[in-house]
Amino acid sequence: MGPSFSERSALTADFDAIRISLASPERIRSWSHGEVTKPETINYRTFKPERDGLFCAKIFGPVTDWECLCGKYKRMKHRGVICDKCGVEVTQAK
Repeated sequence: MGPSFSERSALTADFDAIRISLASPERIRSWSHGEVTKPETINYRTFKPERDGLFCAKIFGPVTDWECLCGKYKRMKHRGVICDKCGVEVTQAK
């Protein structure tokens, strides 16, 4: 059986305080990347985001977890890899 409640509480770290603050505009800009260059959004046949469009997977991440847009890299073993065909990083879809 798993650890009891008292054992689980002993395993967690104790904190005295947590500070939460808003990110500055400069910090938010440092997180952003990519550029929308085409007005297209979604391909009406495949229902996948158009490359360099408003919902581009290179900018916003993959549509499905652990899979690039073209399907060359699938599964978690390829996490962090940027596909050379479609340019999408293999990561969790959010």
